[in-house]
Amino acid sequence: MALIAFDRRDAAAFEATRHLGGEALDGWREAITRYLDPQPGMCLLDLGSGTGSWSQAFRAWWPATDVLAVEPSVAMRERAVVTGALAGDAADIPVDDASVDAVWISTVIHHIPDLPVAAREIRRVLKPGAPVLIRSVFPSRHAGITLCHFWPEAVTALNDNYPTVATVEAAFATAGFTVVGLDPITQISAPSPWEAATGLRREAHTLLQLISDDAYARGAERFRVAARSATGPLVDVLDLLVLR
Repeated sequence: MALIAFDRRDAAAFEATRHLGGEALDGWREAITRYLDPQPGMCLLDLGSGTGSWSQAFRAWWPATDVLAVEPSVAMRERAVVTGALAGDAADIPVDDASVDAVWISTVIHHIPDLPVAAREIRRVLKPGAPVLIRSVFPSRHAGITLCHFWPEAVTALNDNYPTVATVEAAFATAGFTVVGLDPITQISAPSPWEAATGLRREAHTLLQLISDDAYARGAERFRVAARSATGPLVDVLDLLVLR
């Protein structure tokens, strides 16, 4: 099972606070196109699509491609900003063999309970040589993550519950994949720290749901205090791990 259940409250918080703006998406578009050249007629799979923000971006960027959103949570699919999201998960993807030109997995890899099973299922649906693009934060690579600065308990939750790059690499190697890229990508997560702190929804962040209520309250206060004097946008750095 996933680390959290993603009920209606989680889905609403995710939709309200986790959809990135255009400038934040620019870096990800550039990073993706280093490994993928979307062409008319290609099929891109957004696996664990959540409330659909990435599928929405892909359809806007590459309107001649076919973007499939697959999401296990009913609540997330109900809040999706794109139409046609399919029920499914990494162990049971509802598409034909060798029918997909790329698989996108954004902040989802830690929710997959059996990575080798997922790797084999992803191998089944991908065309030969097609990439898997995994957007995530990984243990020991969290220095650029704002939450980890104000909630040290989130670092412990990350280390205890999220797979390392090596773990993902080993799991996908069982299905014949090799790592071809690991790129840190800088994104603007909010226009300002103050806006992020005052609009924070705990339900939108798995790491914050995995810590205690007291730890969350202490970190939230630290974040608000720091945000009062901070200037400029709130910036995070996540990884793009690419396998073929």
